[in-house]
Amino acid sequence: MILDATDKKILAALQRDGRMSNAELSEQVNLSPSACHRRVQRLEADGYIRNYVALLDARKMNVPTTVFVEITLQGQAEELLDAFEKAVARIPDVLECHLMAGTADYILKVVAEDTEDFARIHRQYLSRLPGVAQMQSSFALRTVFKTTALPV
Repeated sequence: MILDATDKKILAALQRDGRMSNAELSEQVNLSPSACHRRVQRLEADGYIRNYVALLDARKMNVPTTVFVEITLQGQAEELLDAFEKAVARIPDVLECHLMAGTADYILKVVAEDTEDFARIHRQYLSRLPGVAQMQSSFALRTVFKTTALPV
């Protein structure tokens, strides 16, 4: 399926506010409510819209500290990568894990209450990950810009 300009308007609007009513959305994109609803259903069915979520405030959830952890593994064997990826996916404080090209094999985005809490996460989870040869943590001082919206 190729996205037309109206599909892109729908996606952009829903990325800004996924809770808006179909009536509000149809007004924003200049469609009748029924035509708008059909398009949204098609975008959902075709996988362009994967899910609807609530974005929580990290400060109010008492996890205002963001830490980026670069991890280098002992090797690149498929079994080692699989074991690492399965183990890291079970850590509740890890929001993202990316396989990288470059000096580190993986980079993790971890949230914590503070440095003491990160020390607990490190002891309890990160230090026990399989196959880790080296780990380097960098604390974010301030989030300058953050979005979940993809360019449409």
